[in-house]
Amino acid sequence: MFRNVYAVGFMIFIAIMAAFFITNIFFRDVNYYRTSMTLNAFLLPFIFAVGAFLSVTAYSRWKKALSFKEAYGRAFIPMFIGGLLSIATIFLYITYVDKDTKDLLNHQYIESFRTSLEDEYQKSTKVFKPGSEEMKDVEKKYAEGKIRLAEKEKKNEDMFSGKYFLYVFAGYCAYFLILSLFFGSFFRTRSYQ
Repeated sequence: MFRNVYAVGFMIFIAIMAAFFITNIFFRDVNYYRTSMTLNAFLLPFIFAVGAFLSVTAYSRWKKALSFKEAYGRAFIPMFIGGLLSIATIFLYITYVDKDTKDLLNHQYIESFRTSLEDEYQKSTKVFKPGSEEMKDVEKKYAEGKIRLAEKEKKNEDMFSGKYFLYVFAGYCAYFLILSLFFGSFFRTRSYQ
């Protein structure tokens, strides 16, 4: 089963969608934006790496000698398929099925930006003396941050549009390429050189 790169890609997709729906159902009211970003940063790369590893190792056990190209393809294709299917499904779900999730995420994104700005300012006021050059610089950056925040609120920018999903997928593809290079180099058989 793990020798079929499409089946492994579909298993990656199922794992990502399970994580998405568990987060969407059970952690929706518990800072949903931060939780989903944490999953994107830590759980998804792990799922992709495990899928690529299973694909390459199962194929290398079946075919004793692997070239770099074979190992690279066996790592890249399942990750690409799983990533493409999951990004497309999540985008379609958020955009057309559950629009409340999209509104909630956009609202929590703005609130996260505001909280981060306020926290940094409060920490800086405790560190620097009032009236010092450093404090003036902090106040200037704080004022600029407030202006950026007001502009984001005024524009009502959608952080979960198709354009941003494509940016996220492009970042995933860069990760897939790098990880596939690692697997291709590590699992190639020396006799193919």
